Amino acid sequence: MQCQELLVRGLSLGMILGGVMHFICLRKSHAAYGRYVDTSGSSMMVPARLAWFLQELPALLVPLLLMLITDGKHSTGKHLMLWTFCLHYFQRSCIYSLLTKGRPYPFNIMLSGMVFCSINGFLQAHYLLHCATYHNTWFSDACLLTGLIIFFIGMGVNIHSDHILRSLRKPGEISYKIPRGGLFEYVSGANFFGEMVQWLGYAVATWSLPTFAFAFFTICFIGPRAYHHHRFYHEKFKDFPRSRRSLIPFIF
Repeated sequence: MQCQELLVRGLSLGMILGGVMHFICLRKSHAAYGRYVDTSGSSMMVPARLAWFLQELPALLVPLLLMLITDGKHSTGKHLMLWTFCLHYFQRSCIYSLLTKGRPYPFNIMLSGMVFCSINGFLQAHYLLHCATYHNTWFSDACLLTGLIIFFIGMGVNIHSDHILRSLRKPGEISYKIPRGGLFEYVSGANFFGEMVQWLGYAVATWSLPTFAFAFFTICFIGPRAYHHHRFYHEKFKDFPRSRRSLIPFIF
């Protein structure tokens, strides 16, 4: 398959525009899943574990499929970055989804997530397999090493923070508690901060428009959610630590 430059550019710019629109809309409202689900509505609900599995899976399967059907030899660099991308979505679809204790998920939110993950999985895989050019010296490049280090630090923060959140509830509990430990001592959205750091690192490592667009969209989508979580804790718990920030330690 030849590189579809116009398609890559169009999808990337569309993702950036979508991020801006989400940020504007989510400043005052919030995406209706998790603690913000309106259980009194008529929306079809899906069990949380099944919903997260189905929503995240396309971002894993689409790149794997493109790798299987793509002819020719590819540089190790392309496969390294694409497998790094797939590693995140393997963890989200095959591990996180089985462990989550979240509330039932609206079907329409899950479906929109599946569509986004399918498009993004194609965009990232197609760009790396058919458009990106990496030379042998790329492995010694400071951007690659720095980006990968940032990515895995962010992934570690994200996984550890998710573990803390799951540990807050005993089996059968649905009430919310103040998360403590790890980066939660500094920010309310430690899990969101970790994921944002992941994709910023990925964008640095690949240094491309598609990865920047995805990192930008992630920040615009989950950044406001971290703010709403922070406000939720402040309103619900009188003993909530006042020095804790929303998303970025010591800053915001």
